[in-house]
Amino acid sequence: MKDFAIPTREEVSENNQAIFDNLKKGLGFVPNLYAYYAKNETALGDYLALQNRKSTLKAKEREVVNLVTSEVNGCRYCQSAHTVLGKMNGFTDEQVLEIRKGGASFETKLDALAKLTKAIVEGRGKVSDQVKEEFFAAGYTEANLIDVVIVVGDKVISNYIHNLTGFEIDFPLAPEL
Repeated sequence: MKDFAIPTREEVSENNQAIFDNLKKGLGFVPNLYAYYAKNETALGDYLALQNRKSTLKAKEREVVNLVTSEVNGCRYCQSAHTVLGKMNGFTDEQVLEIRKGGASFETKLDALAKLTKAIVEGRGKVSDQVKEEFFAAGYTEANLIDVVIVVGDKVISNYIHNLTGFEIDFPLAPEL
């Protein structure tokens, strides 16, 4: 079996070294997932541009999408990273676990978002009218729907990269459901 090693700063291009330096300044370290993207000349910059794009969704809402998508796709790395990020955005441990299961009984709007996200990922974009109606009834717009799909796409990229490679998880391991 091939070993998927994480490149060091010295092993990546000059452009990616500059991104590593910015990540280290901002986060205090370069997460293994981001470092792995740097094995490709443009992937890290492209991925960060997608991840940091302006969105109609608040940070907390994006974390709901990230947590649900990562759970459905079985990505332990992203479950772990977004458990930390979810808590940084104000969710409790119990709320993070509930969100990962595809619901948020503690807040109606987030519940509709979690249910829509789970249906999108499981159904590969084919979602019942009822789930869509509940999403819009909760106050979301078509612009929000587009952003949900973009965040799902962003997370699917990372989920698949880690599911394919299985490199070391450098966040506290999220509990199994």
